[in-house]
Amino acid sequence: MSKAMAISTALSPAESQGRKLHFVIVGGSLGGLAAGLALKALGHDTTILERNPAPLLQDQGAGIVAGGDTLELFKRYNRCDRPIAVSSARRQYLDKAGNIVHREEMVQNMTSWDLTYYLMRANYDGIASPYCEVPAPVPGHGKATHLHDRQVTGFDEEGDGIRVRWKTSAGEEGSTYGDVLVGADGPSSTVRRILEPSVERKYAGYCALRGTLIESEASAAARDAFTNRFTFFHAPGVQILAYLIPGKDGTVKPGERLINFVYYTNFAPGSPELEEIMTDRDGRRRQITVPPGVINEAAWEKQRVLARERLPPQFAEIVCGTKRPFVQAVTDVLTPNNEYLGGKVVLIGDALAGFRPHTVASTSQAAFDAMLYADYIAGRVSREEWKRQTVGFARYIHKRGVDMGVRSQHQDLPLREHIEDRNRASVPREQEVYPEWATVI
Repeated sequence: MSKAMAISTALSPAESQGRKLHFVIVGGSLGGLAAGLALKALGHDTTILERNPAPLLQDQGAGIVAGGDTLELFKRYNRCDRPIAVSSARRQYLDKAGNIVHREEMVQNMTSWDLTYYLMRANYDGIASPYCEVPAPVPGHGKATHLHDRQVTGFDEEGDGIRVRWKTSAGEEGSTYGDVLVGADGPSSTVRRILEPSVERKYAGYCALRGTLIESEASAAARDAFTNRFTFFHAPGVQILAYLIPGKDGTVKPGERLINFVYYTNFAPGSPELEEIMTDRDGRRRQITVPPGVINEAAWEKQRVLARERLPPQFAEIVCGTKRPFVQAVTDVLTPNNEYLGGKVVLIGDALAGFRPHTVASTSQAAFDAMLYADYIAGRVSREEWKRQTVGFARYIHKRGVDMGVRSQHQDLPLREHIEDRNRASVPREQEVYPEWATVI
């Protein structure tokens, strides 16, 4: 597809036309499900195309800071009657010896990727799981279809809509026709690559080592550091943070919750250390993520040794004690626009802008983008406002993440500056003022 073909005009909101639309959503993780929930609630039909060959995505074992937009999404569309997060009452920073050197009283909510996913699936297409009971269908909601094992290979305008071509892992080819294609397929988005082939996802020079430890398996000192606390440690080239998230099947029962850590450490591009940590136990070099359960044990043992040398004892304990660590290369990607082909193709969430995890905003971005796009389709906000808010958020927070990563990983700064960075990143989205460069289309 040429760049000229990708020039956007406008798709009129459906409600003003008084017609029901069919949205084809590429990507069945949290961003795609958020879009599906928001559009389904307007009465439109949605079909999610997920490339994973399994009907359910694998538990990624990851914690999520549930920001305001994430909580708002669940307030609007979640009808499962159960807790969705664990609360933290304090943000605190440790020194190398494990002593608290700074604290601030601040309420934050933390959840898990798996609980979020299964709650969304229960509400979107009625998938039963131990996480929650499936709510009854809502009269007036659109039809929700979830198709796994559908790798998108291309799309073309066809009449007033768009036809999305896909292929299965067995080589079967087919297509799905809709009025609008929503690209919600993550920072390595196929939809974006077709539209903007020059936009690259680039490695930032460091990785996030991640894992969890059951609360009851931690020492008293570690439980004291992380229970109902959002705890940080900074050193040159190193940042680690930890907090509690729901445990097995989404339980929030004390003792059964998980201590979740994110440990940023530098690996130079092309270095033997990067190659080692990104090569799994079967010798496969992973490009972005080494999933839980497949990490090379010898490579992880080296990280255990380094953790004991570099980290406060409470953090070293949970890094060394996790049973299913995983690794994510930290990357950057930003798309110049959020709509193409006259509004027949729309990008949301990580497909639009892949934030560095320092921002703790990826899930919130997906939730916000989905809700605001639904408001635009419903005629509640103008096209100009939808674009300004969506693109402004993407560009502004993307830059913030890059700046935070450079300062955290590649500069030796006093702790107060890291604290200021974190506090700045915690400003509620609705209080942010986007600079002019962020909103120019």
